[in-house]
Amino acid sequence: MSVRIGLLGATGIAERAIVGPAADRPGVLVAAVAAHDVERARRFAARHGVAVVHERYEDVLDDPSVDAVYISLHHSAHARWARAAAAAGKHVLVEKPLCLTPQEAAGIERAAATSGVRVVEMVMTAGHEWQSRVRDLVTGGRFGRLRGIRSRMRFEVAAGSGFRLRPELGGGAFYDTASYWLQAVQATAGIGGAVASGVSDFDGPNGVDRSFRARLDLPNAVTAVLECAFGTGHLAEHEFAFEQADVRVPKVLLPAIGLAVPLNIVIRPHTGSRTVVACAPVDYYRVQFARVLQLLAGAPGEWGAGIDEATARVRLMAAAHRDAVERQSPSTDRNPNALL
Repeated sequence: MSVRIGLLGATGIAERAIVGPAADRPGVLVAAVAAHDVERARRFAARHGVAVVHERYEDVLDDPSVDAVYISLHHSAHARWARAAAAAGKHVLVEKPLCLTPQEAAGIERAAATSGVRVVEMVMTAGHEWQSRVRDLVTGGRFGRLRGIRSRMRFEVAAGSGFRLRPELGGGAFYDTASYWLQAVQATAGIGGAVASGVSDFDGPNGVDRSFRARLDLPNAVTAVLECAFGTGHLAEHEFAFEQADVRVPKVLLPAIGLAVPLNIVIRPHTGSRTVVACAPVDYYRVQFARVLQLLAGAPGEWGAGIDEATARVRLMAAAHRDAVERQSPSTDRNPNALL
């Protein structure tokens, strides 16, 4: 298909998620870029052969040659510019999280419906083979009933490294990892009817959540827990506890390094030998980009790309974050240090 993409943000993630995958796609062109710092945008354009540098984000939305807009700004800016891009009649690709509140999500959805455009929250892990394989274990009952899911994510953030240490810009460990967690739970066990809660000391720089523990109480007495933090030693894994086995998917973000690498599903039955199921090697960003192009061409979003699925994730993310904030308030009688 033919599509011309405008970038809001001259960022490293834009290079990996859009510029690189677009380079070998006939008919796909990164046509324009804008950044808060126009000189940064010019350097980005020169490095990647982007023909047009706009001085303002609004100019990208007004550019008649742009069909779709990719937004990779700080988290608190996603809603404003996603809504504006949709209202301008552009398809909208937004780096996770789509936005920060259900109200923001509803505004984006209304703008998209009015203009008849597509909106995609770019969660690079969505649709990976491991998710369908684990879902088959959940629905097939091979190891009995699913009892719980535990996800752990940790990565290092340098001091002064932009918005991630500024809560007013949507920084914090939880907002940076929640979409991966929620999408994984949604794809394997479902999140319909879930109730979210959260705990954090908010003891990082500027009062940001340096660590966060979130929980979903799902129907049928299934719990899903996320433990996330800024810290040394990269960690990204999901564990699924069944009645008769424990299933672990380690290093789930490994294919983000830009190479096609395999992921393994490690199955440990409570009786019997451990088995390892190898999933096909994949480059997350290139697979994601191919699926986005299919979606823009009219294919159904069967991999959790629809606005309804994204809005459900935002609702639970916001509820968990709000709960953690309220636990810190002197006006609440809940224990701020309560274990979930």
